[in-house]
Amino acid sequence: MSTGTQTEVVMPQMGVSVSEGTVTKWLKQVGEAIGRDEPLLEISTDKVDTEVPSPAEGVVTQILVQEGATVEVGTVLALIAPAGAAVAPAEPAPAEPEAAPAVPAPAPEPVAAASEPVAPEPSRPVVAPATEPAPVATSPLPAATGNGRTFVSPVVARIAAEHGIDPAVVPGTGTGGRVTKKDILTFLESGAAAAAPVETQAAPPPPSPPAPPPAPAPVATAPEPPLTTPAPEPAPAPAAAAAPPAEPAAPPPPVAPPPVAPQPAPPEPAPTPTPARVAASAAPPDEAAVAPGEELQPMTAMRRGVMEHMRRSVDTAAHVTSAIEVDMARVVALRAKLKPELAAQKVNLTYLAFIARAAVDTILDYPWVNGELRGQSIVTRPFVNLGIAVALEDGKGLIVPVIRNAQDLNLTGTARAIQDIAERARTKKLLPDDVQGGTFTITNPGSFGTFHGTPIINQPQSAILGTYALVKRPWVIQDDLGSDVIAIRPLMNLTLTYDHRLVDGAYAGMFLRDLRHRLESWDEAAY
Repeated sequence: MSTGTQTEVVMPQMGVSVSEGTVTKWLKQVGEAIGRDEPLLEISTDKVDTEVPSPAEGVVTQILVQEGATVEVGTVLALIAPAGAAVAPAEPAPAEPEAAPAVPAPAPEPVAAASEPVAPEPSRPVVAPATEPAPVATSPLPAATGNGRTFVSPVVARIAAEHGIDPAVVPGTGTGGRVTKKDILTFLESGAAAAAPVETQAAPPPPSPPAPPPAPAPVATAPEPPLTTPAPEPAPAPAAAAAPPAEPAAPPPPVAPPPVAPQPAPPEPAPTPTPARVAASAAPPDEAAVAPGEELQPMTAMRRGVMEHMRRSVDTAAHVTSAIEVDMARVVALRAKLKPELAAQKVNLTYLAFIARAAVDTILDYPWVNGELRGQSIVTRPFVNLGIAVALEDGKGLIVPVIRNAQDLNLTGTARAIQDIAERARTKKLLPDDVQGGTFTITNPGSFGTFHGTPIINQPQSAILGTYALVKRPWVIQDDLGSDVIAIRPLMNLTLTYDHRLVDGAYAGMFLRDLRHRLESWDEAAY
């Protein structure tokens, strides 16, 4: 966005459900020149890590959001001015003045008003103390939760709904006090969610402040005059304590206002530690105790996204894993034959491409593996949007870009697509659409030498295929005469983790059986 001589760089909208992003690294600093569409910074969301290009050519004049900060979509991150332009310093953020009126001081006034009506005893002895203290009890609540927040992002709303939390009780650190995803996750981890409903109920008790002023009243009233004509000072004070109307106590006097002193006595034992609870909920959660030699590292937006997504998947799906061994001798031979040819086209032909191609064909025969549960209905599809799990940052990040309509690709096209999305994932060139809409996922921990695992389903999908290390082992096969012989074969374990709510063990077993058959009897002409 251009503002006169300067161009604003804002946090981009990285997908419909993404409402905030974290600045992970500035690639340019203040005073450095930058070209249009040249990478300016790297950002991270719970969906994708990517670079943000410069919207204009010029010089970076200001960086307004530092590395590690999480801000909402549309927040101005930096300013760029044309080379040589005189730039006025940016005005400070207008959020500070708004914070001042947010702390109103009229809270003590109801207390003063409550103490004043006690002096004129004949007019309002009982009614004034009962009604006036009410504002005192409710005044602490706006300080803790009343910050004017009326909107939360879809992500925050979903997490709040899943855990039964009112977002209004979560302290917000976003613009204007809005609750960010980090805020609500921190609130859940702190355990404050359990105490939140209790705080709102504890507000009514403190009507105790009016108790001290009326204390001197009983001293002023003397129980001596029994039949005197003046009504203001009746003799029977104890009768007033037993029953508020003083009429039956005195014989001739018709109506004598009872002393106010006995009335405030009952509220005395009522005080509760409500303000302390409110303060405790508003306070930041305690950090875990750090032992000598330990180090606390903040989570990245991607790590938080993985954490939340995996936990939700385990809580949602009934995970079951089945495994099968595959003799990959045919695939190994065919790969050795085709690899030099495809390398000339700059395509890296991996074993994963063979497995992905065979899996897509098998899925078309078992649509529930590619399906989804929506309420009480089963969704099936004639297409396969194939997700490929990609490890990032030395194994400290995970992302699943999607190959759309994978059923339309041959072996070479599948290999090229896998290479493309993996490269863009590692160089942070993916867009939000590249990681959405998957219907089935393949994860390949075997590239690191593992031979077995139980992957977690990528919600809302119903299954995920795991591929593992290719190892040479003794294997019983049949020779040309039909006799059993032992041979050294390249073997690979494949696992299918599926949601047992939709996919049964027999269905998953048949899927794995047919997938193995396709790999062991690979026909070059068919692919």
